[in-house]
Amino acid sequence: MVKRVFLFLLCTVMSLSSVLAEAETSSTSTQSTAHKEATSRQSEVPMLERPLMERYVLDELKSLRQDQQDLERRLTIQITDRELDVADKSMNYANVTVTYFFYIIAGVASLIALIGWHSLREVKVNTREMADKRLNKIALEYEKKFLALERDLKRKTRIITENNREIEIINEIHNLWLRAQSVQTPDQRVEVYDEILKIRPGDLEALTYKADAVMEIDEYHWALSLCNRVLELDENNGPALYQRACAYARLGAEDQAIEDLQRAVITSPSLKDAIMEESDFESLYGNKKFDVWLNGEDSENKTQ
Repeated sequence: MVKRVFLFLLCTVMSLSSVLAEAETSSTSTQSTAHKEATSRQSEVPMLERPLMERYVLDELKSLRQDQQDLERRLTIQITDRELDVADKSMNYANVTVTYFFYIIAGVASLIALIGWHSLREVKVNTREMADKRLNKIALEYEKKFLALERDLKRKTRIITENNREIEIINEIHNLWLRAQSVQTPDQRVEVYDEILKIRPGDLEALTYKADAVMEIDEYHWALSLCNRVLELDENNGPALYQRACAYARLGAEDQAIEDLQRAVITSPSLKDAIMEESDFESLYGNKKFDVWLNGEDSENKTQ
């Protein structure tokens, strides 16, 4: 009876592992595709259409959650059907196995009856020992397989849980970015960026935007420190180089400011248009090195 139950549990877990693998592949593919499409569309729409796109992203996230719940319900139905099928096959297998086993015992008993009682006892003992050893060996093999399947099931369950948590984090951070766009003062934006950094301490974009906000409250050394943190992780980060150039210009370090500007434009050519309108660079006008470089950039733009 114990062997039958063990075989039934083994078949059930193998079916469950297969179904969960399919569910994980479908869920991960759906979430990845939705996230990439939402990110690409948000970067292409104009500023006035961003609230609509952000609402679209939130609706997509809600749709993903509903799809995942539907998937879990379908998964439960499939698991139940497979468990019933496995149970039926296990019962048939057990019935056939027991029947053949008793046929073998009957044949062996007939042979032993011809040999005698003494031989019968020896054969009986040897048969029992051999059967016990074989059954123990089979039980150990299936126990190892069962443990491996259990570990794999736990791993996939953990991955699904982590994916759900990642969706919640993305949604929370997205709401914070919306909040940062709606606040009026730099101090309030700094507080929002701090909340984002509590969730993701290494968010380079949040650090760069925070540096821009503290520049507005004349905390140039603070902005310089934030930019340095970003550049320690990504030395070619164009926005961070641009913000550090602003901080250097305000602090009077003109050579460092010009050097960072040159690197920023090489990394992100779109920043060239913002230089002429940036008030932080007013102190650089009249600097020969800056004027020569800026005039050279203007000449290249006209040529292009």
